[in-house]
Amino acid sequence: MVFSDNANAAAANFKSVRQNQVKAQVMRHAISFRLLVGGILLALAARVSIAQDIAPDALIQSVTREVAGVIGKNSGALDAAKIARLVEARIVPHFDFARMTRLAMGRNWRLASIEQQQALIAEFKTLLVHTYSAALTLYRNQKIGFAPFHAAPGDTDVTVRSVVKQPGTAPIHIDYSMEKEPAGWEVYDVDIDGISLVITYRDTFTSQVRERGVNGLIKVLAAKNRSNDRLTKRHGA
Repeated sequence: MVFSDNANAAAANFKSVRQNQVKAQVMRHAISFRLLVGGILLALAARVSIAQDIAPDALIQSVTREVAGVIGKNSGALDAAKIARLVEARIVPHFDFARMTRLAMGRNWRLASIEQQQALIAEFKTLLVHTYSAALTLYRNQKIGFAPFHAAPGDTDVTVRSVVKQPGTAPIHIDYSMEKEPAGWEVYDVDIDGISLVITYRDTFTSQVRERGVNGLIKVLAAKNRSNDRLTKRHGA
C-alpha cells in the first residue's frame, strides 16, 4: 500500500505540475494575444488620429508631392498598370466616391435602387481611377504650387487650390473641394481650370439615363472600364 500511496501521490503531483504548466502557457498566449491586439489597435488609432488631425491643404500637398515624387523617380519604369496601383494606394483613400457619384447623378440618383447605386459608385470609381492614372502618365516633373489656404477653425467644407506649371504652356489651375468626415478630410470634386469634374459627368450621366435608364448607364460605364482595362494590360500590366 505504501507503493500505491506513493504512486498516487506522484500522479497527483505530476497532474498538478502539468496543470500549472498548461495554465502558464495559456497565460503567456493570452498576454501575447492582448499585446498583439493592443499593438494593432494602437497602430489603427494612430493612423486614424493622423488622418483626422492633418489639415486639408497639408493632406493634398503631402499626397500630391508623394505621388509626383514616385513618378518622377521612376518615370521610365512606371507603366499605366503600376500608376493605377499607385493611385489606388495613395489617392483613392482620400476621395469620397459615394458623394461624387451622387453629385454626378443629380436628380437621377433617386431613381436608382440601392443595388444600382452601389454598382454606379463602383463603376464611377473605376472610371475616375483610370482617368487619373492616364493623366499621371503624362507627368514630366511639372512644378506644382499651392495657393495660401484660408479657412475658419470650424469649417467643414473647404477648397484647396493648386497650380501646375510647365514651360511653354499656360498654367493649369486645379482646385479640390473637400469635406471633413469622421475619418478625416476627403475630396468630393476636382475643378480643373474652372470646369468641375462632377458637373462634367453629370451632363453625360443625365443624357445616358434619359436614353437608356439607370441600368443602361451602368452598362455603359462597365463597358468603358473593360475597354480601359484592356488598354492598361496592353501597355504592360
